[in-house]
Amino acid sequence: MKNSESNSYKSQTNFHIGNAILSIIGIAVLAATIFTMWTPANLFSNKMQNIYEIWQAQNLVDFPTPTIMPAARIGIVAGHYGNDSGAVCPDGYTEADANLKIATLVQQKLINSGYTVDLLEEFDPRLNQYLGLVLISIHNDSCDYINDQATGFKVASASNSTYPDRSERLEKCLIDRYQTMTNLQFHVNTITPDMTSYHSFGEINPETTAAIIETGFLNLDQDIIRNKTDIVAEGIVAGIQCFINKENVSDTP
Repeated sequence: MKNSESNSYKSQTNFHIGNAILSIIGIAVLAATIFTMWTPANLFSNKMQNIYEIWQAQNLVDFPTPTIMPAARIGIVAGHYGNDSGAVCPDGYTEADANLKIATLVQQKLINSGYTVDLLEEFDPRLNQYLGLVLISIHNDSCDYINDQATGFKVASASNSTYPDRSERLEKCLIDRYQTMTNLQFHVNTITPDMTSYHSFGEINPETTAAIIETGFLNLDQDIIRNKTDIVAEGIVAGIQCFINKENVSDTP
């Protein structure tokens, strides 16, 4: 073989070997990079998170729309507020006055605990498909003297709730915590269809668990309702937190 041909052959051989070595090095570097990206330190880095989010967004169309979950907010209805006076006492004090005072305190206490809370009127437009963790409507009973048994509170949830287990748990929480806080008795025998079929129950989003509470009778229970409103509000707040936090509760009396 001539020298020129021999040199050419060696040159080509060296070129192919060089390319092979460079390829091996390139593959090794790429493999090392990928391995490094997937180590625990980088598995949840911003870069990997961005890649995952892009992939997830591109594949959302392949999955059905998830069920709407309740928003992290609470609705408090001040009974009769913005509509009428409700029961009227001989001295002019009204049920609407009592309800609004209690509802405002409940709202503030829940806000102080970190919740987002809407104070709503009796027929508030926002009740239409209202979506929240819970909605409570606050009312009170008559100012008139009926008999010595006309004392205590009442709680009711929707009779046709989409999620009866949630409604039952909310009822139990409100009854247990409110009774503990106020020492008032649960007046179960006077719960009426006006409570179990309360209009707001049919207006709000089915995912929202709701109840109505009559915090007492404005006659025999007027002292705690008018003068110890903070205790009344604390009882309602404790009942709401019991429901949201899935706390233990005794059976409804």
